[in-house]
Amino acid sequence: MAAAADGLGSIAIDTTQLNMSVTDPTAWATAMNNLGMVPVGLAGQQLVTDSICVSGFDPSLSMMTGITPINPMIPGMGLVPPPPPTDVPVVKEIIHCKSCTLFPPNPNLPPPSTRERPPGCKTVFVGGLPENATEEIIQEVFEQCGDITAIRKSKKNFCHIRFAEEFMVDKAIFLSGYRMRLGSSTDKKDSGRLHVDFAQARDDFYEWECKQRMLAREERHRRKMEEDRLRPPSPPAIMHYSEHEAALLAEKLKDDSKFSEAITVLLTWIERGEVNRRSANQFYSMVQSANSHVRRLMNEKAAHEQEMEQAKESFKNALTGILTQFEQIVAVFNASTRQKAWDHFSKAQRKNIDIWRKHSEELRNAHSEQLMGIRREEEMEMSDDDSGDNPSKKLRVDESALAAQAYALKEENDSLRWQLDAYRNEVELLKQEKGQLFRTEESLTKDQQLQFLQQTMQGMQQQLLSIQEELNNKKSELEQAKEEQTHTQAMLKVLQEQLKSAKELAEINGHDESQANEVNVLTVALVNQDREKNSEKRNQGLKSEKEALLIGIISTFLHVHPFGANIEYLWSYMQQLDSRISANEIEMLLMRLPRMFKQEFTGVGATLEKRWKFCAFEGIKTI
Repeated sequence: MAAAADGLGSIAIDTTQLNMSVTDPTAWATAMNNLGMVPVGLAGQQLVTDSICVSGFDPSLSMMTGITPINPMIPGMGLVPPPPPTDVPVVKEIIHCKSCTLFPPNPNLPPPSTRERPPGCKTVFVGGLPENATEEIIQEVFEQCGDITAIRKSKKNFCHIRFAEEFMVDKAIFLSGYRMRLGSSTDKKDSGRLHVDFAQARDDFYEWECKQRMLAREERHRRKMEEDRLRPPSPPAIMHYSEHEAALLAEKLKDDSKFSEAITVLLTWIERGEVNRRSANQFYSMVQSANSHVRRLMNEKAAHEQEMEQAKESFKNALTGILTQFEQIVAVFNASTRQKAWDHFSKAQRKNIDIWRKHSEELRNAHSEQLMGIRREEEMEMSDDDSGDNPSKKLRVDESALAAQAYALKEENDSLRWQLDAYRNEVELLKQEKGQLFRTEESLTKDQQLQFLQQTMQGMQQQLLSIQEELNNKKSELEQAKEEQTHTQAMLKVLQEQLKSAKELAEINGHDESQANEVNVLTVALVNQDREKNSEKRNQGLKSEKEALLIGIISTFLHVHPFGANIEYLWSYMQQLDSRISANEIEMLLMRLPRMFKQEFTGVGATLEKRWKFCAFEGIKTI
């Protein structure tokens, strides 16, 4: 670290060879010159020789031109030899000044420690100064390291020294560990061991920040200039549509060199909505001109495809030649490995030949696989051409004169047909505006509303009819029940009258009890007969065991479906149990039992549907 901090390329000297005399002035001059300091008695001797100084260098040139002067003391600039390697120890020697003498530290001790260097550090802390040391003596010692801008000395044997440049701090750090003695005095106040370390100063940090900000500004400016240079140019402005500009654009569309620019303008105009009834023909002619370039582009594509095929063919031929040469080289290696020639080579030669042969075989195999891949691709392309129409073949056929004439006639026919379609569209638009061909949207919406209302009315009518049917059925059932009730009441009255008359006759005529019993039996038989007739009328639906079984299955099915089921759904389920049963039989059976099954209508309009529900439990609750 000390060698790097010196920056002057100090010469390393072994401690065992240090046998020079202390009083030898030539030896001390050489040592001081190596350390970059002017020894005592060598006033005017320059720190760096003329061979490495810049001839005619003016330090004040930077003030006039703004160019930072090249510091000849910076390592790596070509003016100072590079510092010695860090692993070579640097021997510190005695330094003589006018007012004091600096004695080096023990070389066996470790180097003095320093703190971390602050950014932009130009100030050093110097401690361990003699008590009698003055600012003049301190400046005399440390001005050998470079220009000093300020010295701040304390009363407690330390000071802060600020240099003009950062590299001068490294030279001052080199003096850390030296013992300083004023003159030839042995007094304790005239001696002290120097400790030089980096100091953190606000002025240094401010200058470093200013320098970093300047570098950042320069970097931003450089990046901006680079971005401006690499930014693609802005697209040209699109002019507004006019008849004059449209005529110029039509001429540009016919020119192959200006086609790309003109087609962009045409696309912009169409997207802006410049096409109207007045300019439609002009735009159509420009679109037709754009379509005429399709053939040119297809011909260019065919030419490029042909060039690509030629390049592929040349690459394949070159690859075949390279593969042939690889085969020859491999054959040479195989011949060299035979017994006749192999025995005459040395062991090292055989090893090299074997390595070369393996490497050549690997390269040969790789090139062979590449060539086989190209051939497989060609075979696949040929098979595709055989299976389908190849556009390149069509283009070659179109190159003939007959095909060109046919293509031109086709284009004319297409253009005429497109013009006819355009005129038809205009006529249809005119008819539509006059109201002769299509109805307006309001009429369409009114028709849709009327259709919807008609459908709802039909649905309501169907619901009304179904409700009327149910009402009529209920009325007929009610009338039947009333008739049965009146009939039974009349029968009871007749029986009661007969009973009374029979009792009166028995009392008057004095008949015995047997006659009264016969009358009672007769009346009971008549009542039972009447009840049996009523029960037969009520239970006239159950004619066989099969119907009872069907009623049980249907009741279970409808009980599982609380919202009811239509007759088709019920019939499809019963078909799985008995394929001979029909839907009419099921419906008649359900209609004969109104207290167990009832019919309801669900849905509106076209979705109106009849559903049967199981209602036997409701009848039990009402009884």
